[in-house]
Amino acid sequence: MSFLDQLNPQQREAVETTEGPVLILAGAGSGKTRVITYRIAYLIENMGVMPESILAMTFTNKAAAEMGERVEKLVGGLSIAKPVISTFHSFCVRVLRRDIEALRIPSATPGQPPIGHTKKFVIYDESDQQSVVKSVMKRLGLDDKQLTPRTVLSRISWAKNHMLDPQELYLQSADPKAEKIAHLFEEYRKELRKANALDFDDLLLEATRLLKSVAAVREYYNRRFQYLLIDEYQDTNRPQYELMRMLAGTRHNVCAVGDEDQSIYSWRGADIRNILEFEKDFPEAKIIRLEQNYRSTQNILQAASSVVANNIRRKGKNLWTSRQGGTKIGYYEAPDGENEALFAADHIAKYLREAGRAEDSGGQTPRAAVLYRTNSQSRLFEEAMRRYGLKYHVVGGFSFYERAEIKDMISYLKVIQNPDDSISLLRVINTPTRGIGKGTIETLEHLALETGLSLWGALGEAMRRQLLPQRALAALKSFQQLIEDAQAMLAGTFGEQLEETASAGENAQTHTAIEPASEEDAAAFDPNDFGNTSFNFDAPELVHEGSAEAGAPHDIQRDVGATEADAVEVAAVASTLPSTADLLKFLIDRTGYIKLLEDEDTPESFSRIENLRELVNAAMDSRDRGETLDQFLDHAALISDADDYDERSQITLMSLHAAKGLEFPLVFLSGLEEGLFPHSRTMLQPDDVEEERRLCYVGMTRAMDQLILTRAVYRRRYGTDLPEASVPSRFLEEVPIQLVEELGGRRDGRDRVGAGTPARTAGRSPAAYDAGDRHYSYEDEDQSASWKVGTGSGVQATPSRQKPAAPAQPYNSIENIAEFFASRGKKFSLPKTPVEPPTGKRGFRPGQKVRHPKYGEGTVYQREGEGEEAKITVQFPRFGLKKLVEKYAQLERA
Repeated sequence: MSFLDQLNPQQREAVETTEGPVLILAGAGSGKTRVITYRIAYLIENMGVMPESILAMTFTNKAAAEMGERVEKLVGGLSIAKPVISTFHSFCVRVLRRDIEALRIPSATPGQPPIGHTKKFVIYDESDQQSVVKSVMKRLGLDDKQLTPRTVLSRISWAKNHMLDPQELYLQSADPKAEKIAHLFEEYRKELRKANALDFDDLLLEATRLLKSVAAVREYYNRRFQYLLIDEYQDTNRPQYELMRMLAGTRHNVCAVGDEDQSIYSWRGADIRNILEFEKDFPEAKIIRLEQNYRSTQNILQAASSVVANNIRRKGKNLWTSRQGGTKIGYYEAPDGENEALFAADHIAKYLREAGRAEDSGGQTPRAAVLYRTNSQSRLFEEAMRRYGLKYHVVGGFSFYERAEIKDMISYLKVIQNPDDSISLLRVINTPTRGIGKGTIETLEHLALETGLSLWGALGEAMRRQLLPQRALAALKSFQQLIEDAQAMLAGTFGEQLEETASAGENAQTHTAIEPASEEDAAAFDPNDFGNTSFNFDAPELVHEGSAEAGAPHDIQRDVGATEADAVEVAAVASTLPSTADLLKFLIDRTGYIKLLEDEDTPESFSRIENLRELVNAAMDSRDRGETLDQFLDHAALISDADDYDERSQITLMSLHAAKGLEFPLVFLSGLEEGLFPHSRTMLQPDDVEEERRLCYVGMTRAMDQLILTRAVYRRRYGTDLPEASVPSRFLEEVPIQLVEELGGRRDGRDRVGAGTPARTAGRSPAAYDAGDRHYSYEDEDQSASWKVGTGSGVQATPSRQKPAAPAQPYNSIENIAEFFASRGKKFSLPKTPVEPPTGKRGFRPGQKVRHPKYGEGTVYQREGEGEEAKITVQFPRFGLKKLVEKYAQLERA
């Protein structure tokens, strides 16, 4: 039996169409790797093509190795020669090692060697590139704190991916920073040329330039490679596209395999136009669609196809499968992010138990994945898995508490709690950089060794004895002041120091709690602006009981010898102290950590910012559990225990981008909320929203047997004291309602997915979850409690305890600030001008559908203010986010 008999009709057509350009639109799970390998085998075995005249290029070494192994199994005994199956970069290295010297030009100086790279060029990795940029910046006198090498390299890489040289980048510059980067690009290029070095982007660029510029080299490769196959064509960038055009020659025997609905890497330079406009490049091209899916059930395919069908920039496919029917798409609407994660852990635990029994009977190995839009979302899921005793594997990065920026902030907290922790102190003493170099640290270490002091003690001793240059002493003083200010916050004395500093007036030249005040800092003394330093003036809240593993709060009433009066007094004092979250906000602000990451302006830096904000959210959760700083640190240490990192585990936590190409019997797609997924950074451009929709499609089609979509009605966001109401993701609205089954019971008889979801679900208060609602509450041992309405608008997660009503005034109101200072015998006067109550009727709310005469239908994303002057941010599908003033907006309810 021929191996062709193993293919379906469309796959066989793709394999047998060998001459001329062919675009194979391979839907998710349609067997594209099989088609590529069988096509290579068919060319060799049936068409008599020499193996060495076939070139197949893909993106990863793993994919290239897998293709090579499959081809070897099919035709291994037919020829000693083998086809060239390689990544783009590996192929370019091979080309350049052979012919790069053809690009050299004669030197204008007699007797000097030609200018250009030689065959012995070296390849610079990221650390080498950063070293080059740092040396150039130092030579030019540029401050690497204002413009980081990472930012420069990111922009240089972007320019190279778009085939722009330094002059073109300079002409596109819109500000001095961009002009500096263009100048650095030119100097960076000179340094690499001088060192006979290429970076990874140069490998593609120089190979393309070589084939374009040198006809003899181009003709050699055109003669050698008669058949060209490109995998993952939707992910190619401009240089890769140009390389393909050069290699195609006049025969145009190009087979491009890809799926425009899975193009999710534009931030890396991928250009979806390459696959959408294939017919423009090759008018004689034949289009073959692989539409039979071998992975998912029909329900999953239909749901995913319905979502991606809302994109405009696509060619379109009708995926189908022989696995008709299947389990409906699960949908769970959690009250908050923690409950969402616990629901996933509970469901996966039950699935593994049941599937494990089936495996013993000969069934498939149970595997489950939790997919999320940003890596910062992994924290809640990691904690939930631990609480259920489940082993998990985090893909595409470290476990949350192992990430560098998280370890930095945790180390700061450890030093604040215990300054003699020298390991933590060494990690943060110059993080972010504050001018404390290696020499200064070595001096401190020697002094500590001689005196028997800790490193912190040696720091104070070095300052007292003036053992270091003034610049180093100033940097150490700044760091010492930062730690002491944070300790003052923890002790509850920082507010008094602030008030004393403020009352000292303009003549004060120094201070003990904060750095020298500038005009900007002066605002910190305005009691109306105390939102950034969150003093909690509320009455102490009762907290639910939990296991020690879950970070159960210490019960002061159970202490030996503690009376009820003592407990109330201690709780009252604790309620006025800043929380761990406040400490973290203070540290992030004073160190400028997030500001530095924002200045880097790279996808990686934005991901790190989200991780830091999620750490603050974790501290907020810790505060709500009644934990102190030391309990929070203990909790973080337990969560980051390396024993829970198991690559062989059956549960995988990963971002949607990392899930590409993988498959799992059970998939949770989490965080389906506007601003999270689709991400807020993508909502300004319709093309970016389309890529988010493609990302959703990729996530949904990872599921083989069961797909569960989840969202949190309330989610804690950075900078807010209480969780905020979320707006359901538009992608939920695009899933046909007949394919969906609600998990955890229906609420209020309303649909959670299908047409009009945001208008029906957004903005509900927690009180909407009445005692009759059924859902999973995991805080109690029997896990059977239902949510109850408190005396205010609060929500209660346990049946035995009620949260007190929300205070009449928020924690940072002017009245509570006045009360705070009055309790310490300080004078404080309220503003004389009364604040006018908001006027006008309540208008459009987040989640409502509206219609605009110019932009059409949209969904209200955010509202700022009240009355006619309120500003409303609306997401329009074709025009992105628009901010409108309500009285001029001409909006109508849709």
